[in-house]
Amino acid sequence: MTDTLTLAELNQASPARFIQLLDGLYEHSPWVAEAAWAARPFATLASLKRALAVAVREAGRDRQLALLRAHPELAGKAMVARTLTAESSGEQDRAGLTACTPQEFEQLQRLNADYNARFGFPFILAVRGPRGEGLSRAEIIATFARRLDNHPDFEFAEALRNVHRIAEVRLVEKTGERPEAGNQVWDWAEALAVHSDPGFAEAGQLTVTYLTDAHRACARTLAGWMKEACGFDEVRTDAVGNVVGVYHASDPGARRLLTGSHFDTVRNGGKYDGRLGILVPMACVQALSRAGRRLPFGIEVVAFAEEEGQRYKATFLGSGALVGDFNPAWLAQQDAAGVTLRSAMEQAGLVIEDIPAVRRDAARYLGFVEVHIEQGPVLNALDLPLGVVTSINGSLRYVGEFIGMASHAGTTPMGQRSDAALGAAELALYAERRAAAQPDVVATMGILEVPSGSINVVPGRCRFSLDVRATTDAARDACARDILAELDRICERRGLRHRLEETLRAAAAPSDPAWQARWENAVQALGLPVFRMPSGAGHDAMKLHEIMPQAMLFVRGLNAGISHNPLESITADDAQLAVAAFEHLLAQLAQDTPA
Repeated sequence: MTDTLTLAELNQASPARFIQLLDGLYEHSPWVAEAAWAARPFATLASLKRALAVAVREAGRDRQLALLRAHPELAGKAMVARTLTAESSGEQDRAGLTACTPQEFEQLQRLNADYNARFGFPFILAVRGPRGEGLSRAEIIATFARRLDNHPDFEFAEALRNVHRIAEVRLVEKTGERPEAGNQVWDWAEALAVHSDPGFAEAGQLTVTYLTDAHRACARTLAGWMKEACGFDEVRTDAVGNVVGVYHASDPGARRLLTGSHFDTVRNGGKYDGRLGILVPMACVQALSRAGRRLPFGIEVVAFAEEEGQRYKATFLGSGALVGDFNPAWLAQQDAAGVTLRSAMEQAGLVIEDIPAVRRDAARYLGFVEVHIEQGPVLNALDLPLGVVTSINGSLRYVGEFIGMASHAGTTPMGQRSDAALGAAELALYAERRAAAQPDVVATMGILEVPSGSINVVPGRCRFSLDVRATTDAARDACARDILAELDRICERRGLRHRLEETLRAAAAPSDPAWQARWENAVQALGLPVFRMPSGAGHDAMKLHEIMPQAMLFVRGLNAGISHNPLESITADDAQLAVAAFEHLLAQLAQDTPA
């Protein structure tokens, strides 16, 4: 046996030898490797990981529970008695659990007992973390306490996901195939996250809104990395604050591939929303530059300055400027401190008169691609690191109010009430049923608010919001029409009135078939199944869709795919796959593009 395990060795192994080579990957559970053996040959490490995950998925609840119960408690009796496996011992030691203070040890024992009592298996956490370097004891304890509140079914699945992550890290140790590009992307994301707006920075929260000091520091950092670390030929900041990096083709006049995403964040957001789509192509350009390679097309990476609409109500300002969609009326908008958008841009040294020149000539570009964290639970639940986006959903948003009659909760008979809140509740339930009846349609009433509500008053008013999204505008509009018709019926039936205002209408952006196929080919080349999915969230690709073909690749998020939240995270291994998929797309495009 060689010092490091190879795929060739695994592919040639007998069942017994295969199990021996992967011993320790899944704690005291050789049956996982045994079940995965039949999926040989493995073309890539990712395909091996997938086969192991599938073996667990198809094993049934009883065997999965036995797998969970095969794991030791963190800082538990086995650690104290030194009866852990070598793998578990090294991981717990690396996380500092063998150096717990008496208070930390006592807290962990209490958490272990509470967790086992609630779920019936030990708390399992990949203590090596998303970078593989190890979580701190404080992070481990905080995660432990948070997950105690999960629903048992969800926690069962989350424990299994952590089992797979533990196995993934152990497999890296066995094969020596470290995710160097993924580590680079992960490290860049961490370094960029040190910049945060005042008030949030002091609270340890990440918030970067348009043209604040933190935002401008992010722009300078990205520009510096593009020029000094990645070898872009041109790096500039345009008239709306986008950071633009260009890596020339073998012929500098050739057309370019356009890519990128945004670097602003929501308030108290995560480190990867938007930013992943900047850092992944940066890593690809870095590899090309270090190898001295030029492609038959140029690569233009744009770090869009604004997408979230947090400081000003000018959502997609950064990418919108590239398609000529900048409304001069926005310049009069004020932030919470009364600073106009015009003033903020001028203070940042941006030249407003140059904004029209930001618009791109689509004839100069091959198309637009964007890598993005999924921002949802689908890939995470399927144990899939990558997904191919079929369409960015079209959306409709409304704000409205049910108007009834406030009355005494004790003296007004049930049959004589005009309860505005019950009208809103009935509409919310109808919206849920209507959207669920059709694939890829979602409807949400995220705001339900009784002004000056009181425990002993029948609500006379109830404000609400309605958000309807679908992969096609026709499906979206049909759902919205039905919900609004039901709104009228509810009001008539309950003696209510309503007011309603449409606040947003965004068209669906289906992926270009040829570009979607390139992403699919890239995923297949990594040894992974192609999973096609719509995007329920809006992205910069929606704007570029207006002038050129576009397609997106989703990357799995941790913690059930949570986004717009400090728990938003990815692993360096998944980032590595995203870089590899992007590199494969570049190689396909090079073959398709005349020199």
